[in-house]
Amino acid sequence: MPALAIAVFSDVICPWCYLGKRRLESALDRLGLRETTTVTWLPYELNPAMPPEGMERMAYREAKFGLAKAVQLDAQMTALGEAEGVAFAFGRQTRTPSTRRAHKLIAHATRLGNADPVVEALFHAYFEEARDIGDPAVLREIAAGAGLDRDAAMAAMEDDLLDRQVAELEAEAGESGISGVPFFIIDGQWAVSGAQPPEQWVEALTGLGATA
Repeated sequence: MPALAIAVFSDVICPWCYLGKRRLESALDRLGLRETTTVTWLPYELNPAMPPEGMERMAYREAKFGLAKAVQLDAQMTALGEAEGVAFAFGRQTRTPSTRRAHKLIAHATRLGNADPVVEALFHAYFEEARDIGDPAVLREIAAGAGLDRDAAMAAMEDDLLDRQVAELEAEAGESGISGVPFFIIDGQWAVSGAQPPEQWVEALTGLGATA
């Protein structure tokens, strides 16, 4: 089978998206397809109306879920993360950020062919280091750590054209009926919704003839 092309709509503050990335990678490794698969990261803001400075995390979570439910969800996700080698640091997170700048950084990295390290670094910074990935200074450090030029990355995050492109891609997701993430599109033809376990990915990809 020719090399796979997988497009992923996701948000870098979505814990299911982080698990979905890990699980997909695990399946690709099992099938020997990691090196021949191209993954494109597309924007989906869970909180498009979030102010640029973000907001205090527990206040946001309590308003959205209720305090008891928020604590329960964090505990459940922590256990799921352990199974995938992800050490969620919910107890140290203080803010829920706007992710618009982060998505613009990913779009910039995509143009340079370097998106996956940036996406990985953003997930790790937010979920395992409890960093505020809405903070331009934090994003600049993440960009540099992923091999991007700091100044070019900062310029991209303030680029109005990139802002419009991100908004257009998010609008296209909505028009296509995508209402939750992660959402995977394989070779532009097959869709997989949610953070499916590696075993299900292996079964699905094998059924499509995807073998090394």
